[in-house]
Amino acid sequence: MRRDMVHPGANQLRYEIREIVGFARELGRWNIPITWENIGDPVKKGESIEPWIKELVRNRVMDDRSYAYSDTEGIWETREFLANLVNQRAEQNPLEALASPCAPVCAEDIIFFNGLGDAVAKVFGFLRREARVLGPSPAYSTLSSAEAAHSGYDHLTYRLDPEQNWMPDMEDVELKVKYNDAIAGLLLINPDNPTGAVYPIEVLKEFVRIAKTYGLFIIADETYANIVFPGNKTAALSQVIDDVPGLALRSISKEIPWPGARSGWIEVYNRHVDPQFSRYIQSLLDAKRLEVCSTTLPQLCIPDIMGDPRYPAHLERRSRMFQQRAEEAAAAFASRKGVRLIQPRGALYATALFDRDVFFDDQKEERRLTVQDKGLEDFIAKKTESVAPDKRFVYWLLAATGICVVPLSGFVSQQPGFRFTLLEQDDAKRSWIYRTLAMVAEQYLGS
Repeated sequence: MRRDMVHPGANQLRYEIREIVGFARELGRWNIPITWENIGDPVKKGESIEPWIKELVRNRVMDDRSYAYSDTEGIWETREFLANLVNQRAEQNPLEALASPCAPVCAEDIIFFNGLGDAVAKVFGFLRREARVLGPSPAYSTLSSAEAAHSGYDHLTYRLDPEQNWMPDMEDVELKVKYNDAIAGLLLINPDNPTGAVYPIEVLKEFVRIAKTYGLFIIADETYANIVFPGNKTAALSQVIDDVPGLALRSISKEIPWPGARSGWIEVYNRHVDPQFSRYIQSLLDAKRLEVCSTTLPQLCIPDIMGDPRYPAHLERRSRMFQQRAEEAAAAFASRKGVRLIQPRGALYATALFDRDVFFDDQKEERRLTVQDKGLEDFIAKKTESVAPDKRFVYWLLAATGICVVPLSGFVSQQPGFRFTLLEQDDAKRSWIYRTLAMVAEQYLGS
């Protein structure tokens, strides 16, 4: 080509969660059955949608409106419904003494997208290139890749501390903000993906304080806001943000669960506090108009499902179910040497960490696991010649057991480890997965 037409951030578009699938499929020639622990899809892992939810969706399918365009921003009644939920959270806030909610929101502050992937692409893609957003490490790949791609540089991160239950190192956050004036915003994920951490109110208030002190806005990924395990206290960004500009990312993918709907939205807080922030939000809406609208059917279903009196019990049941699985996973790793699991407190995932001193001892790049034949062994050895050390383990794990997990290095992390899900519905299979992961990780360190 006579001109370089490649976007400067093209090399930053990496999504290890799905990239690992391509490698796993290459093992088909050895007839290795794959246990998919990489993707957070509850339905594909066997969770059944509750009959009453299916009935509500079925009723909406019979409504001719579900086949039509919606408004660009989303269906008005649904946006009003969600805005009322935000305002109700503020009014019923049990942490009132510690938290200052945002100004009341209205339907205009809710904007729908075709899933949060679409929202994330626009939220970062329409920022000025020089305006950076500081996010967590480990980082969720969709967010970190989008932020890096928009700037053309590596994603800027603050540290989540495994020694403190994966809490953000707030001193690290503030120092990076203070000494890098390119940072325009802060990103947090609560509950966190991939670690399952849930942030206490004090941590959230620290993010707000730093944003207010340095003139930043806040992005909160609250995909798992309604999957907080019993006994863990937190708050929505809207309950603590005070007068700081910000937005929350929410969807129906994980909590109904309905990932195939590809329906997500942003909640905008304090839009008019700052003229630059207001213009930025308008640019997101202008970009949506170029696409006409987001998918209509799931939007119509949201008030029906979330407003149903059975919905709170549905959320509570699932939170307890995932808490039990997190405890099961933690027990499987409890007695293993060189690898550990900090028990998740929310979301759908668990992250296992290798002991760095043991894992990087002499940089043992020749560590291997026993596989079924020499041809497979040679194939894996060649494939792992130039990959991150924890990704090397993931490849050998796949070849030896068929279990597909995601290396922690794929989450912009210097900590070696891997993420797996809490989604398997078959009790016996789930027990086998957790026990096998813990046992094989320990074996790998001793190989």
